[in-house]
Amino acid sequence: MTLSSPLLAAVPLVAGLMGPALIGATPEPVHHPGRPPAAPAPSPAGTPSPSRTPSAARAGARPGAVVEHVAARRPADHARVLGYWTRERMARALPIDLLDGVSRGGLLGGVTGRSGITTAPGLSHGTLRLLPRPRTGAAELQPRAGTAEVQPRAGAAEPQPQAGAVERRHQSARRQIITAGSRWTTGGAVTRTTGRVFMTLHGVDFVCSAGTVRSANRDVVVTAGHCVKDGTGPWAENWTFVPGYREGGAEPYGRYAARRMFVAGPWSRSADDDYDVGMVALTTWADRHVADAVGAQEIAFNTGRGGQAFGFGYPADPPYTGEHLVYCAGKLRDDPHGQTRDQGLGCDMTAGSSGGPWLSGFDHATGWGTMTSLSSFKYSDDRRTMYGPYFGDTIRTLYTAAERA
Repeated sequence: MTLSSPLLAAVPLVAGLMGPALIGATPEPVHHPGRPPAAPAPSPAGTPSPSRTPSAARAGARPGAVVEHVAARRPADHARVLGYWTRERMARALPIDLLDGVSRGGLLGGVTGRSGITTAPGLSHGTLRLLPRPRTGAAELQPRAGTAEVQPRAGAAEPQPQAGAVERRHQSARRQIITAGSRWTTGGAVTRTTGRVFMTLHGVDFVCSAGTVRSANRDVVVTAGHCVKDGTGPWAENWTFVPGYREGGAEPYGRYAARRMFVAGPWSRSADDDYDVGMVALTTWADRHVADAVGAQEIAFNTGRGGQAFGFGYPADPPYTGEHLVYCAGKLRDDPHGQTRDQGLGCDMTAGSSGGPWLSGFDHATGWGTMTSLSSFKYSDDRRTMYGPYFGDTIRTLYTAAERA
C-alpha cells in the first residue's frame, strides 16, 4: 500500500558489535524486597516437562494469537548452542537495520557499516532506504489515565541525573529524568536483568538486547519480535541470552540458551510492528534459572498510555560501541503519523538496542520497574525517536504461553 503522505520506513534496530566473552561466577539469587518469589518450576536443568508443554490452547489464546518454536529439545542441543558462541564468533556479530524488510528482501537487506555482506540494491553502507510503511488496520486502543514517574526510595538521597540528562520539574514536584541516550552508571537491578542476545538469522550472526521478567517458570526474557523471528521468514537459531553483559565481553551471570520461542501471530503472519514482541523460555545455567541468578522485572499489560519511561539496551553503532548499558528516559507519546499503535520515546540509541526493555514506574535508586514496552523501530526521517509496541491483550497471551513453557 502506498501512502499519500511522505512517511518513511520503520527501522527496527537489531544487533551490535560484540567483544570477547568470558564466563564468570554465578552469584546468589537476587530477591527484590517486597516481591513474592516466583513459583517453583518442576522441570530440571531447563528441560520442559511433557505435561507442561505450552500451546495457544493451554494459554487460553484464540487460534493464531501465538506462534511457537521449539529451539532446543535436549541437553545436547543446549550444549551445542552455547558452544557455538566462541569469543571470535561473538566479536564478529553484526549490527543491522531492518528496513521494514521482511517482505522486501529480509534482514540481510539492511546490513549497515560492516564488511563481509553485500547490502541490498539501492542501499549504501550506513544509509537507509526510504520506504512507505503499510497501515495495519488494527483497532485503536482506548487510553486510560496514568503516568509513570521516577520516585526516590524512601529515606534515600534524591538521585542525581546522569551525564547528558536534563532535569525538569512538573506540577507533582517529583523528579523526572530526561535523556536521549546516556550510559547507565547508577547500578541496581537493571544492570543484571538487562542483557545481550546472540542469534543467527539467514546464516549470519547478530546481536539484540533483552530483559528478564517475573514468570512462573523463572525462565522468561522479553525482546523484540524481529530478534526472534524474521517476520514471515525463519526463526532465529543459536539464540543465547547473556544477562548483565559487561565491557570486554564478560558474562558475570553466565549464558542461557533458548528452549522455546514465542511471537505474536500478527508478527509471524505480516511483520506487523504493533506486535513486534518476542518472548523466550530459557534453559538453566549451572542448574539455575535466570530469574534466580539475576532477578526479574515486573511486566504489565493494558496500562495507561503516556507517562514516563526508561528504555535500556546495548546500542553498538556509532556513537555507541555495544560495550555499555545505555538508557533513554522521558515522556511517552503516540505515533504522530498514526501508522502504528506504538508509543515513542526520545532516544538516540542505535542498532543493537532492539528488544531492550522499557520500564515504567522505574525506581532510579534500586533499578526496579515494570516492563510495559521495548525498543522496536525508528522512522528513517526521525532518528531521535524510538518506538515501542503497546503491551495489550495479545502480548499478555504471548506472556502466558511463555511462562507456562
